[in-house]
Amino acid sequence: MSSVETEETTARAHRPTGPRAQAREQAILDAALELLMEVGYDRLSMDALAERAHAGKATIYRHWSGKAQVVAEAVRRLKGDRMEGFPSTGSLRGDLLAAMTQMCCSVTDTESAILVGVLSAMRTDPELAGLVRTQMFDAKKGEFKGVIERAVRRGELPEGSTGDLVEEVIPALLITRLVIHGQPIGDEYATHVVDDIVLPMLHQ
Repeated sequence: MSSVETEETTARAHRPTGPRAQAREQAILDAALELLMEVGYDRLSMDALAERAHAGKATIYRHWSGKAQVVAEAVRRLKGDRMEGFPSTGSLRGDLLAAMTQMCCSVTDTESAILVGVLSAMRTDPELAGLVRTQMFDAKKGEFKGVIERAVRRGELPEGSTGDLVEEVIPALLITRLVIHGQPIGDEYATHVVDDIVLPMLHQ
């Protein structure tokens, strides 16, 4: 093990806790997001991060082993805990429309720009790609389970129906429109996705 690896491992073993430590940790994550937007993932360095966050590199290494871990956690915290299940409207179509609205309203213009940077960086950084998939995408599996189960109980879908395809299709469409094309999700587009894509797919 190199001296740098030893220093990083030792630092993480003595990771402090408490309100002050949590505030410092959040300041580092905020600085990572700022730099991600300003200079991009490739040019984001631990030195620049330490300077922007007014923290020592040893402090950063007490929490994370490198920039991939910092960025992945920063994005996870940015998006991770805002949505606590989709509302029940009394119908499958209504539930799907409400889910789309909730998902879209949770993404600001700033967050769209951050996601663009992260998605681009994932193509060239396998470590970042693995962390983002595990912490964000895999953690969201099962989001549509309640929507489908309610539809089955109402007799709108047959027994054994699952939300697996819905969880693949809707996020992919939203990411493409919001992040890649930079277009908003209005009522007309949401209705198109639900009526022309998702409901026919579920009723196959």
